Parts: sequence; C-alpha cells; structure tokens
Amino acid sequence: MHGTDCQKICSAEGFPDEKSRREFFVKVIFLQFLFLHFAFLRIVCYTISIRLSKTCQDRGNLFGRLYVKERGETVMKNIITISREFGSGGRSIGKQVAEKLGYAFYDRELVDEVAKRSGFAPEYIEEHGEYANARNSLLFYLATAERYSHDNLSMHDQLYITQSKIIEELAEKGKCVIVGRCADYILAGRDNTINVFVYAPRETRVNRIMARRNLSEAEALKAITTSDKERGNHYFRYTDQKWGKAQNYDICINSALMGIEKTAEMLTAMAKIEVRA
Repeated sequence: MHGTDCQKICSAEGFPDEKSRREFFVKVIFLQFLFLHFAFLRIVCYTISIRLSKTCQDRGNLFGRLYVKERGETVMKNIITISREFGSGGRSIGKQVAEKLGYAFYDRELVDEVAKRSGFAPEYIEEHGEYANARNSLLFYLATAERYSHDNLSMHDQLYITQSKIIEELAEKGKCVIVGRCADYILAGRDNTINVFVYAPRETRVNRIMARRNLSEAEALKAITTSDKERGNHYFRYTDQKWGKAQNYDICINSALMGIEKTAEMLTAMAKIEVRA
C-alpha cells in the first residue's frame, strides 16, 4: 500500500494529522507483535507437551493413548511390534512369533483394512504405508494440533492417520503382532507391549534379497539402501525420532546371530513372561 493510500485511509478514519497517524501505526504494529508472540508461545508450548507426553495424549487417537496398569499388577506382553531393516527377516520372524503364540498377525493383512476405510487402493498403501519423503515433523503436529481434518492433509498424512487408528483398535483387542508402520510409536506407553527392532549385517541382507527377488548383488544393495532410507524418513516424519535408534525400542536383535527360527523362538519365550507393571 502506498503512502498516499495510507493517508487517505487514516484521514477517513479520523486521523487527520501526522502525530495521530503515527500513534495509530505504532498501536497496529504493537498488536501485530503481541499476536505473533502469542502464536509463537503456543507453538513452543504445544511442541514441548508433545515431546514430554511422547504420544500418550488422546488427541483424536492419532498418536496413541496411555495404557498403564496399576503399579505392581502382573502384565503379559501380548502386543508385539516389529520394526526391521529391509532384508533382515523381521517380517518372517514376526509371523513365526504370531503362529507360535496363536496371535493375530498384521502386516500386509493391515493393508486391506486400511484400504476399506481410507478409500486408497491397496497398491498405494503397500507403496506408501511405510515410505514417505522426509519433512519437519513439527509441521505435521502443528497442522493437526487443533483438529484432524483430512481436507487439509496430504495423502501421506491421511493414510498415516487411518493406519494409526486401526493399529490402536487392533491393540485394544490384544494378542497380536504388528509389523512396521510406526506401531511402536503409536502404541507407546502401553505396559503390555514389546517393541522390537530387527537388524542384520548388510551382507546377510543382500544375500537374502538376492535369493528372494532374484536380483544381482548391486540391485539388492540398491533396494536395501533405498528402502531403509525411505523407512527412516517415514518414521522421522511422524515421530520426530530416528528410526532404528536403540533407545526407541525394548529389544534390538541381530537376526543373523541365531537365525530366523531361533530368533522367533526367543521372542516367543520373552512374550510369555509375565512382568510387574
């Protein structure tokens, strides 16, 4: 807006002299400063609360609810989440654990349910359910802080919200093994959950992918590198945490140490142990 336009507006609103106009603009600038300061404080306070609670608030059930038994009560770990490096055999381990325990197993099985509720094609969910480009996760928190309106969210975010709600519903039933999809983060705070991260040496993973997909060594290595990077980006985008960091899980295990079957047996035995909350 030009100076002449400001003069016309000020004159029209009863500010005919220079002093009045200056006072008017000073007040406007001060009010704008207060508004921005208040908005910034809201952002800071909300971010701190998210960090401290680490998904335990029930804000639309997006980030999980606190699930804590009375102190001293015996709890069986009847929900197992499996995060895994590509080619580490984590899915196979999770499936065997579910079979040994008689638990429901959710990986690709989760895709059909998400497809029904979200309207996304199963192929899209398979491709994007665990993979996303990195971005500052704080922006996602702020975008959904007041309300969860799908109209204002990207397709990735809509898919994540739907998956999160379904994962929480499945967890309410108990006795299940859930693979990937940030389930460890979504279900954080539950005493009946074991969060597992499965990894393996790169050579072991390359050999497994070469055999499973009939790829060359170079192709298998590229697939591993790409997949792990995208899973890490997806995890950071919605959790603000580093994927694969030991502190984010209860157990980190090298599947090459004992092999797929023995690793599954060990996790099965651990899940049967009752512990005090």
